[in-house]
Amino acid sequence: MKRPEQFAMTPEEKVFDAPDAEKPKVVKPRDAATLILVRGGREVMMGQRSKGHVFMPDKWVFPGGRVDLQDGRAKAATELTPETEALLKLGGVIRRAPRAYALAATRETLEETGLVLGGPEGPELDKLQFVARAITPPYRPRRFDARFFLADAEAVLASFEPVAGEELLHTKWFSLDDAERLDLPSITRFVLKEVRQRLAGQAVEPPFLRFMRGSHQMDRLKS
Repeated sequence: MKRPEQFAMTPEEKVFDAPDAEKPKVVKPRDAATLILVRGGREVMMGQRSKGHVFMPDKWVFPGGRVDLQDGRAKAATELTPETEALLKLGGVIRRAPRAYALAATRETLEETGLVLGGPEGPELDKLQFVARAITPPYRPRRFDARFFLADAEAVLASFEPVAGEELLHTKWFSLDDAERLDLPSITRFVLKEVRQRLAGQAVEPPFLRFMRGSHQMDRLKS
C-alpha cells in the first residue's frame, strides 16, 4: 500500500465526540458491500434512503448492505478475477472469503432495486471491479467495513429499469453530473469521483479509507 494521505471531511464530520461528553462505546464495524452500476459509461443508478432510516436518512446512495453468512456460499456463474480477489484480501484482517463481498453486493442490488445480475447460475463476478474500501469512523452508532464494486450494467443486467423498495426510494439512473448534485454521503461523493476517473480511462488503485490517529487516512491498495 502507498503512504497514507489525508482525506478531507465535511464540517459535520470533523467533530466525532461532543465537548466534555463521555465517549460512546466503540462499535465493531460490520462487513458490507455496495454495487455501482454504470450505463453507457455516463450514468449511474442510485436510490434515496427513506426518512425513517436511522443510518443516513434521505441520502442518495448506491445499492448495498451488510454481508450475510450465506453470501460466501451463493452460486456464481464465474468467479472474481485473480487481481480483484488479491485486492480484496488487502488492508489487515479479512473475515470473509473475497467472493462473499461481491455476492453480497449483487444480492443487495436485487433486494433494493429488483435488478438481477446474471442468470440461473448466478452473477458473473469476473465482470465486477473492486473500486474502494471504507471503514466508518469510531464512535459512530453504526459502523461498516464496506467494499465498493463497479460493473457495466449492459454487461451484467438483462433489464435496466429499477424498482423502488422499502430500503431505497425513487431509484433511477442519473448522469454523473446530476448524481453529484444530489444529497450524498461524503463517502458516496468520494467514490463517485473515483468512478469518474475509471470511466475516463485512468488507471487508479482502489482507495482504502479509515480513521487513524485522529484523522481520516487514505491508502491506495496494490496487489
